[in-house]
Amino acid sequence: MVKLYFYYASMNAGKSTNLLQADFNYRERGMTTMLWTAALDDRGGTRAIESRIGLHADAHRFAEDTDLWERVLAAHRVTPLACVLVDEAQFLSEAQVWQLARLADEGGIPVLCYGLRTDFQGQLFPGSKVLLGIADALVELKGVCHCGRKATMNLRVDASGAAVRDGAQTEIGGNDRYVALCRRHFSEARGMHGGQA
Repeated sequence: MVKLYFYYASMNAGKSTNLLQADFNYRERGMTTMLWTAALDDRGGTRAIESRIGLHADAHRFAEDTDLWERVLAAHRVTPLACVLVDEAQFLSEAQVWQLARLADEGGIPVLCYGLRTDFQGQLFPGSKVLLGIADALVELKGVCHCGRKATMNLRVDASGAAVRDGAQTEIGGNDRYVALCRRHFSEARGMHGGQA
C-alpha cells in the first residue's frame, strides 16, 4: 500500500538529513524522486534543502497557493516518480496536505513529509496538525535536550539567548534563533506555571 508519511521532530533532530538519505536511496536504485520545501525559507539558495552535517539538494518551492497535486502529477506524466519528499512540511496548508494524501491514494506515489510538530509556543503548526490527523504513518525522529532527555520542543531565543514568549508563529532561523529542549526545560525557560505561558 502506498502511504503518506509524516516524520516529525524538534529542530536539530536530523529531519533534513533523513530526507536526503531517503532521496539518495531511491536515486541510487535508478528511481526518480521529486523534492519540495517551503518557499518562505530562502536561506539555502540553490541548496534548498540543507542539513547541518553538510548534505544538500535543490528542491521545488511551495507557497501557500501551490497546487501540489497538479504540479507533481505534471512531472509524473513526463517521468514516473518513485517518491515525493517534502521538507518543512509544517508550512503546508491544510489543502496541500490533502493534495499529498491524494497523490498517495489516487496517484500511487509514496509521499514522505518531514517537519516540526509544534512552534516556539508549543502550538501545532497548520500543516503538522493535518498530517498528524491523516498520515498513514507517523514517525518521531529523536532530538536531544542538553540534559540528555528527548527534545520535543523548540524554544525561540533572542540575541542574548533569552526565551521569546510572543511573536509570529513563523520566524525563519536556525541555531541562532531556536534551541531544541525537553518539555521540562522548555517550560522552565518560558517561565510557565500551572499551564500558563
